[in-house]
Amino acid sequence: LDGRDMAWWVWCGLEGMAWWAWQGKDNLPCTTLFSHSREHPHFGVANHAYARWLPAEYEDGISLPRGLIGGQLYHGHPLPLVRQVSNEIITTSNEDVTADDQRSLAFMHFGQWIDHDLDLAPESSTNMDNGNGHCESCCNYAPPYFPIKIPPGDPRIKTPGICLPFIRTAPACNPRTFVREQLNSITSFIDASSVYGSEESLARSLRNQSNSLGLMAINQNFSDAGLALLPFEINSNSLCLHTNKTAKIPCFKAGDARVDENLGLTAIHTLFLREHNRIAGELKKLNPHWNGEKLYQETRKIIGALNQIFTYRDYLPLLLGNDFYKRLPVYRGYNKNVDPSISNVFSLAFRFGHGSVPPFVPRLDEKFQNSLPYSRTPLHLTFMAPWRIVAEGGIDPLVRGFMIDHSKLMRQDQMMVEELQERLFAQLEHIGLDLSALNLQRGRDHGLPGYNAWRRFCGLSAPSNEAQLAAVLRNRKLAKQFINLYGTPENIDIWIGAMAEPFVPNGRVGPLMACLIGTQFRKLRDGDRYWWENREVFTSWQRRALRSESFSRVICDNTHIKEVSRDIFRMNRYPRDFVSCCDIKSLDLSAWKD
Repeated sequence: LDGRDMAWWVWCGLEGMAWWAWQGKDNLPCTTLFSHSREHPHFGVANHAYARWLPAEYEDGISLPRGLIGGQLYHGHPLPLVRQVSNEIITTSNEDVTADDQRSLAFMHFGQWIDHDLDLAPESSTNMDNGNGHCESCCNYAPPYFPIKIPPGDPRIKTPGICLPFIRTAPACNPRTFVREQLNSITSFIDASSVYGSEESLARSLRNQSNSLGLMAINQNFSDAGLALLPFEINSNSLCLHTNKTAKIPCFKAGDARVDENLGLTAIHTLFLREHNRIAGELKKLNPHWNGEKLYQETRKIIGALNQIFTYRDYLPLLLGNDFYKRLPVYRGYNKNVDPSISNVFSLAFRFGHGSVPPFVPRLDEKFQNSLPYSRTPLHLTFMAPWRIVAEGGIDPLVRGFMIDHSKLMRQDQMMVEELQERLFAQLEHIGLDLSALNLQRGRDHGLPGYNAWRRFCGLSAPSNEAQLAAVLRNRKLAKQFINLYGTPENIDIWIGAMAEPFVPNGRVGPLMACLIGTQFRKLRDGDRYWWENREVFTSWQRRALRSESFSRVICDNTHIKEVSRDIFRMNRYPRDFVSCCDIKSLDLSAWKD
């Protein structure tokens, strides 16, 4: 589902419906009905398989993940346990973290926000409580369980027979070859599906049905100093109830189910909920004759465009550095032959951001100081904890924190903080999970080829021995660790191999990540019929207005914060690099007046 299609149907009247009737598709499922591509109706839609840029590699050639059968050799060597790789390559103490002096915490949070707009690999359904069962009985492969085994001498997990729970991604129907493909349950496009949802039933449930003003539903129990909060999900066993049993605060509900994963992400969800309702209200003043559906769809179209602009104009240049224009040349218009579907490898590659997450959540007072009693909360205590937003000052302290605090700098000797590697969802699980091991296991679950296969795909050199790998990584010690674990660079799992590469100039990923991420974002842009720069989508006046908007202005319009940084994803010092909201240009909505 993509609301921009609906906006066009409202605009064009019966013509849109007539086209589908001419195609003989008068009773289509919603995920097909709202595809962007007329020629390829499956491109980018929800509940379809990820795209494959290289053939899948499974143990049996069909579905079994590599590494499943003990003693199996790959290029002459066995695959190491993913937890062993995590222990030997990833481990970083919470106190041994280098701050990124050039990227703000907003840079990290916005990366996750965009990722959650693009792909979600749902776990296969199970009959076990919480989908995990008891660790004492989960060490055998019993589909859909693919447990993470613990190596001897593990620094944390000492009990024999314990495994970390892992459930395989739900498969997509693939009647042509029967090779297992994974499901992407949300739309691939940058369409603000995190706000609006990727299925029609969810989209409708998120709207305010009490009036015809085109608004999103808001929380009816609490507000944030008079400003709206996200509505609660209706679930008597909401996961979020377990992170503070006395607060009795359930999870927030949004267009993406991961809204409550961490407080910074929840804050961005809240900002765009408020921005939708603010814009819808302004459009109603400009066009009193517009009905609720028109207001909702036109606002949704604007919010989607703003997310595209913030991503490509502000975020990606800081991520891809000097490789940005090589990977994303000037926009030349919609190309109907480009498949914008999220690729399977991108779903792992874009997890590079896990290396830029700091171990503490900063929340600052009105003077941007650490005076609040909850100013420096350990990250693992904030997972699935919306009660902290309700009871601990709302989103303003969080937004101030990610404007002036640092992202963590991803270094080869500091890949991921202990909060993620040892305490992920520790308040909800029988045992704290290991995000790096989960990423590695997910790559094997998805049948992704190894590091060198993707280096060749991108036209990069494929190191064949330790010396060549050391030259690529510019790190002899790390290359030796990889060879000791994997035996050959061919076997290195794609996520950790790409993470380990030194950054491209002025970027925050290495050459392989830059290639995979840049390729995906070019496809997302060029294969999107509703891309904001397409001359058929907005008028030239509207495009000029959209270009002037900034994420900083969204903060000004939807919080009580009066001073913001102009270039929000770069590191800023307060008050030196901050300006009054009065100095930040507002979105001129007069371009939408009939």
